[in-house]
Amino acid sequence: MNMTQETLDAIKVQLRRVTAANGFYAAKLSGIDIDAIRTQADFERLPFSEKDNLRDAYPLGLSVVPEEEIVRIHSSSGTTGTPVIIPYTKRDVDDWAELFRRCYEIAGVTKTDRVQITPGYGLWTAGIGFQLGVEKLGAMAIPMGPGNTAKQIQFMEDMRSTVLCATSSYALLLAEEIAKKGVKDRIHLKKGIIGSERWGEKMRSRIASELGVELYDIYGLTEVYGPGIAINCEYNTGMHYFDDYLYFEIIDPKTGELLPDGTLGELVITTLKKDAAPLIRYRTHDLTRIVPGTCPCGRRWPRIDVILGRTDDMVKVKGVNIFPGQVDDILKEVEGASSEYQVFIDHAEGRDHMTVFVETALADKARADLEVRVREQFKSRIGLTVEPKAVAIGELPRSEKKSTRIFDYRY
Repeated sequence: MNMTQETLDAIKVQLRRVTAANGFYAAKLSGIDIDAIRTQADFERLPFSEKDNLRDAYPLGLSVVPEEEIVRIHSSSGTTGTPVIIPYTKRDVDDWAELFRRCYEIAGVTKTDRVQITPGYGLWTAGIGFQLGVEKLGAMAIPMGPGNTAKQIQFMEDMRSTVLCATSSYALLLAEEIAKKGVKDRIHLKKGIIGSERWGEKMRSRIASELGVELYDIYGLTEVYGPGIAINCEYNTGMHYFDDYLYFEIIDPKTGELLPDGTLGELVITTLKKDAAPLIRYRTHDLTRIVPGTCPCGRRWPRIDVILGRTDDMVKVKGVNIFPGQVDDILKEVEGASSEYQVFIDHAEGRDHMTVFVETALADKARADLEVRVREQFKSRIGLTVEPKAVAIGELPRSEKKSTRIFDYRY
């Protein structure tokens, strides 16, 4: 992605702010002459920042503004280690609302829509971000939060909700419950805006079919505002992101080398306008690529592909690197395999063993044939022998939040 002079100038403003604040960037960028950064190549010689840097700044060491300007804090949803606390000024909150408004607009949401918001509220950025964007757009927000599925469905009926915001796992759970209750004809949903976890094409097709909606992938992370920094349009050729607020790079996750547009790698983000906690070359560990060219929709915003997974989601089995996205892609080719799967990896008798549980509506001989085809697909696609286990639809656990797909019991 070529950097414009306007972008470089905005980055240099942020560099001066973070180095003057005496936070972790002051040490990380010590000795660097900001005035000497005149080209994209100069910028690309700056060091990366990592989540551990942000943890070390706990609680408010990330802030580059006076404390009286901080109007809110959020925290990443991780459950281990020191939490990352992200401060927000009023400008940050307003900017986040604007980014989210753009996402809704790209998805075709209008002021006449009623938007049911099921992600969580609180320290997590999800629910409140979805609500900010709805209110900025001028649509009606129905801030349900997570859980209480019976009440969610009742409100969908009674409030005639037209847009559902959810994780893919919860959207699937809602779709299945609506089907069980036989109330699909009383549901008025037109669109689903889905975020927070990677989901495959089969899951997308099931949710779209069972809810009768158009689906949109929305992307974000707490460290960079929250959800709402990228979304796909009606052509589904990638997610548009907002390069007047954010500068994206794709790097080789092992070497840190910058990769050309169209090449899969790790997304690195630099914020151009973030007020309280700017980030410079922040490694997200999310795997995607810059989609080259112009989208058929004609919008000016550049695109990244949907997130394949995370560099830290990768597991190595018998020398083969595996991501959840690869399992999705393999099962997509197997007729009769549902969207829901779980992978269990263990080590016994000196060898790694990988068991793939996959849901199916098939039974008896057809189910056994499915297992053979799953085994053949894994062997032919990635050279790995797995033990497939076909189970009935609904047998694997459902989640109101994010689903865990791969369980590694070797360590």
